[in-house]
Amino acid sequence: MFVCFEVMLVASYVLISLGGSRIQLRESTKYILINMISSFLFLTAIAFLYSMTGTLNMADLSVRVAEAGQGELLTAVSLLFLIVFCLKAGLFLFFWLPGSYSAPPTAIAAIFAALLTKVGIYAIIRLFSLVFYHEPSITHLFIGILAAASMVLGAMGAVAYWDIKRIITYTVVVGVGFVLAGYASFSLVGIRGSVYYMIHDMIVKALLFLAGGTIIHLTGTGKLREMSGLIRLHPKLGWMFFIAALSLSGIPPLSGFIGKIFVIEGTFQSSYFWLGGIGLFTSLMVLYAAMKIFMNVFWGYTNLTEDMQKGTTRGLLLPITILTLLTIGLGLGAEGIHEYVDLAVEGLMNPNIYIEAVLVPKGQ
Repeated sequence: MFVCFEVMLVASYVLISLGGSRIQLRESTKYILINMISSFLFLTAIAFLYSMTGTLNMADLSVRVAEAGQGELLTAVSLLFLIVFCLKAGLFLFFWLPGSYSAPPTAIAAIFAALLTKVGIYAIIRLFSLVFYHEPSITHLFIGILAAASMVLGAMGAVAYWDIKRIITYTVVVGVGFVLAGYASFSLVGIRGSVYYMIHDMIVKALLFLAGGTIIHLTGTGKLREMSGLIRLHPKLGWMFFIAALSLSGIPPLSGFIGKIFVIEGTFQSSYFWLGGIGLFTSLMVLYAAMKIFMNVFWGYTNLTEDMQKGTTRGLLLPITILTLLTIGLGLGAEGIHEYVDLAVEGLMNPNIYIEAVLVPKGQ
């Protein structure tokens, strides 16, 4: 997992620097330094874990930690892993994320927002459901606190800024917090919501970044106060952005609704009422931020004409349309993937399924 993580990061180092602008050089340098530090901590945590257990096989680790008991030292190592993945996923320790995700070209920023943070989320869920799941009152409560802080701070950033890229970037932080809020509940319903919401978040974040980048491409600016009335020239783009904003906020019947319902239900079942309440409140803040973009960019009067536009939508609306249809389809057809989501949740809640598949020889 460590090697594949680093190979992916090497590719991201190249992608974030494409374009060669001054701001990209600054943000890519910061991004690379942060990830080098987190990779060093990752390797250190692996070394500690190996010295305590004598293995790095995930299934074998799960067995040995269960047999030895997750004592204070192993719990401390698990928290070191959590810090590493928080840095990589943008959970609470997201100070590097807004600049790094708003600097590269739109297509690359969309890939980063849709996929890169999700790898960190996957690593947290994988490790803390297979290896470090014996002290949820410490580890999973800590994950819940970090998730709550991420949702609050991310929503505050989205509400405060008046720049399209910055607003959308801060919603990435909120999404990371929301996915891990469901996992922190450590219940079947909550983790089911996390899986649903992570699939939704990959689609809708890519959609928002592509739509936001198209708006900037057309107007030449990302400042909300310098644009208005764009829906008169680009109604398709306007209404697709509106659907994306509703989906992001969890409005039914779009894809965000299913995941949010399960996540909130899971937090309530685990008596994490404060975490579910923060999730609901920050959803309203995200809805306000998304509607702020829509009302300022697309509503009102505009002096902009087709001749005055800095670019065209030629070739840009196709991926936006596909992603819009996906977020609608995932909401209306959630039952179609329900069986696969439940299989994933069962594997996360029952580590023996993975352990037996890896350690028990076939035929026995």
